[in-house]
Formats: sequence, C-alpha cells, structure tokens
Amino acid sequence: MPAFFNFQSLLAVILLHICTCVYIRSLAPSLLDRNKTGLLGIFWKCARIGE
Repeated sequence: MPAFFNFQSLLAVILLHICTCVYIRSLAPSLLDRNKTGLLGIFWKCARIGE
C-alpha cells in the first residue's frame, strides 16, 4: 500500500521531506536559495518551515 493512502505514512513522508530539505540547505545553502519560486521553490519552502 503506498504511503499516500495512509494518513500516518503520508505525515511521515512529509516530515522526512522537510528534514531532508533542511539538511541539504545546511550543507549547500546556495543550492536551495537560488530556487525560491516555481516548482523547485517547494524545497526552499520546506527548508524554511523546518528551520
């Protein structure tokens, strides 16, 4: 069963995505900061939420 059909698994996937974005931003801030808009802006927004 995919994680998107189970609420608890979906929540875990979202939290892992946020934590991964924060970790990537701590290693290479310019990688996420240059993509603040558009589709790749989701990663920047998740990193900001995680901070």
